Amino acid sequence: MNQKNKFPYKWYLKDNYPVQGIKNNNLKVFSTFACGGGSSMGYKLAGFDVIGANDIDPKMAKVYKENHKPKHFFECPIKDLLKKELPKELYNLDILDGSPPCSTFSMAGQREKGWKKKKYFREGQTKQVLSDLFFDYIDLVNKLKPKVFIAENVKGMIIGNGKAYTKIILKKFEEIGYNTQLFLLNAGSMGVPQKRERVFFIGQRKDFSNIKLKMEFNKKTILFREIKENIKNLKDITETEYNIWKKRKKNEYSLADTLVKMGKKYNRFTTRYIFDNKIPYTITAGDNNILFSEPRHMTNKERSLSSSFPLDYNFLDIKPKYLMVMSVPPVIMAQIANQVYEQIFKKADNKPQS
Repeated sequence: MNQKNKFPYKWYLKDNYPVQGIKNNNLKVFSTFACGGGSSMGYKLAGFDVIGANDIDPKMAKVYKENHKPKHFFECPIKDLLKKELPKELYNLDILDGSPPCSTFSMAGQREKGWKKKKYFREGQTKQVLSDLFFDYIDLVNKLKPKVFIAENVKGMIIGNGKAYTKIILKKFEEIGYNTQLFLLNAGSMGVPQKRERVFFIGQRKDFSNIKLKMEFNKKTILFREIKENIKNLKDITETEYNIWKKRKKNEYSLADTLVKMGKKYNRFTTRYIFDNKIPYTITAGDNNILFSEPRHMTNKERSLSSSFPLDYNFLDIKPKYLMVMSVPPVIMAQIANQVYEQIFKKADNKPQS
């Protein structure tokens, strides 16, 4: 049976936080690798107080400040936070949040070939070892000693050789005094109109709590037709794509399937069809998916709804699809944060110290 969803995917910043029916709980959160603030919005929808954030990218920092007006913001590599004395309230956090860049663990990336290699990446154009950033996050957890930490990453961390990294991560959290659980969650079962699987590490400081969390979501599946805009005669795909699209059949799921039927080479497999009666695929930075019913890509409004981003979010000069790909969908984090509050913080013997 589907659970009622208290966090709607269609919402506006102008309506303020938390979402209707949720009370402020006064628990403090600091977010690292914050990007556009997807997780920050989720915590606030669930009644938490996000007191600050960190990101290395100047453009992301600008758009975060524009939409969230943080009390504290540190535009720097996370390593800089390890070197400096931080505001006192960051040493009394309820939750330290983080989504370390995950391209070296992504199933679509180079995976093992990219581990331990320095590279420039878009977030700030700073040369870093991306596979080490999760360990920098662990060092910050050790420095700040929050009651709980929540870290998000890609499914690739628990597949193949990625498991070895995950085991090391779990061991390090154990060594610094945290009991950690690992959850693979799908946005599609959490009230978000998108097939997006992500791994969440949730740790509780041993001297604070040792509750076995349950993260089970069975929200109503939201099909693309429920977020689809009624647009007449829009065609924004290339002529090559259009000529392939015109020959599509119902049992085909990508341009590649159609090409094979046409006797052509199997390529363009990343350009999948979006069906009205199915949940949309994960939005990617390239986002070349094409509607099966119309010769077009998703609109920015459809992408926002599919990512549970507020419809009045100000993207400034960042491409909306890129920012949303780099950010945790707010409703995903709202669902998780709400359960963490209900199962841990709300317990009488585990209420935060005043």
